[in-house]
Amino acid sequence: MSAVDVITWIIFIITIYFAFFWLITFLGMGQEKKRKALKKFPLVSVVIPAFNEEETITGTMKSVVELDYPKNKIQIIVVNDGSTDSTEKKVKDFIKKHPGRKIMLISQKNSGKWVCMNAGLSVAKGEFFACLDADSFVERETLKRMLPRFVGRTAIVLPIMKVKNPENMLQKVQWYEYIVNMFYKKIAAYINCVHVAPGPFSLYRTSVLRKVGGFCYGYATEDLEIAMRLQKHNYRIVQTMDAEVYTIAPDNMRELYKQRVRWNKGSLLNAISYREMLFNRAYGDFAMIQMPLVIAAGFISAVLIVIFLYYGLLKPLYNLAKKVVLVRFDIMTLIMNIQINSNILDADFYRLVIAVFTLVITITIFVAAHRHSKEKIVKYGFFPLLIYLFVYYIALGLIWLAILKDLAIKKSRMRW
Repeated sequence: MSAVDVITWIIFIITIYFAFFWLITFLGMGQEKKRKALKKFPLVSVVIPAFNEEETITGTMKSVVELDYPKNKIQIIVVNDGSTDSTEKKVKDFIKKHPGRKIMLISQKNSGKWVCMNAGLSVAKGEFFACLDADSFVERETLKRMLPRFVGRTAIVLPIMKVKNPENMLQKVQWYEYIVNMFYKKIAAYINCVHVAPGPFSLYRTSVLRKVGGFCYGYATEDLEIAMRLQKHNYRIVQTMDAEVYTIAPDNMRELYKQRVRWNKGSLLNAISYREMLFNRAYGDFAMIQMPLVIAAGFISAVLIVIFLYYGLLKPLYNLAKKVVLVRFDIMTLIMNIQINSNILDADFYRLVIAVFTLVITITIFVAAHRHSKEKIVKYGFFPLLIYLFVYYIALGLIWLAILKDLAIKKSRMRW
């Protein structure tokens, strides 16, 4: 057995272990308890950090103003992070059109999203503190559906995040990705293993945020860092599937690449920063399951894509090139002598079984994710679905290769 076979086997075993673990966790979740009706309406501060968001900022603020929630119980704080477009003007115009609402504008020099969040936190008066990215839009019922989830040591409640009006193929593929990822977070929340609180309307207990010191840079992923820090303090993070927020996904590969490099690099570096939690039983399943997965996921993805490129592309092309040379570039002779080996006894059964097993688990989770999110699987047709299942993750694996290259040359500084 070659070294490549050994590495492949190890990765397959790890992958199957985690896939089987999440499947068993999902099957053991049972029916979710019925959500209690909201009896009181605490003051909620909604912070909207904005940097050059002139195209979406008005719609974002409008979605907050139109929440089905008492008007005098929502404080809106827009933090303009040194925008060079008309973001600030659009915010001021919106404030003038809504004189009866508690809307505050803070303007600062460009300092980064985490600084914006802390600026908002410093003036927040609400018992709860929500962050809403300036390119995201919250549904009317979302806040009323999230607040009842705060019980015990729950510090954050997360809405289900969906892609807003996907138009091109890339955005439609990301629609599927978001639905599945939100469902994985729902499963992870069941055993308190959520490691990120995304910018689109994550809802915090304000007192807990201040107690742990607010937000920090976190390698340009403050949403990851704060979630891990709260896990370190043994707080709970809850994922809902019925409270919706919509966000605009990248519509081209360049923007997707920039986004995923920031997300994935931040995920890995933050996990390494909290490495004292790794395999520490004091932090429960988060330390034993989620932390190892966060740290290993990128390396596994990169190795898998290298193996795929070698066996699925480079080696076949090399063998084809050798044959072309041997027949002295007589292509027709080569084509006429092609032989297809159809002997079933020569099939690579162990890899076939692993592939089928992984595919069955993937389809099971995929179907369950759409059922729990009340979305149709073929909402955007079959072609985006096929791209998501068989092509998209190859591209994400290539992005991980670029990330590991950056880390190897110690290139880690990022901005939002």
